[in-house]
Amino acid sequence: MSKQPGWKEIPIGGMVIGKGLARKYKTGSWKSFKPVWHKDICIQCLFCWYVCPDFAVPLDKDGKMCGFDYDFCKGCGLCAKICPTKPNKAITMEKE
Repeated sequence: MSKQPGWKEIPIGGMVIGKGLARKYKTGSWKSFKPVWHKDICIQCLFCWYVCPDFAVPLDKDGKMCGFDYDFCKGCGLCAKICPTKPNKAITMEKE
């Protein structure tokens, strides 16, 4: 069994130090709302991909949005908020 880090080894405030570490932590299990992608309305602006703090907006081989990775999505709603499509949004937030 590996030794757990002591209080001296843990960064202040539990900060994640280093690049690309978000993929190590599946944080999607504690959301109360989830984004739902409406492909027929989406204009592929990729604003959702740009603002997502958890890299939960995967792109396909052609660089287009292809849904959400709910293992990492925390349900913050930034993607739905920034979505420019109107009157209907290509991303809506729905109860988990």
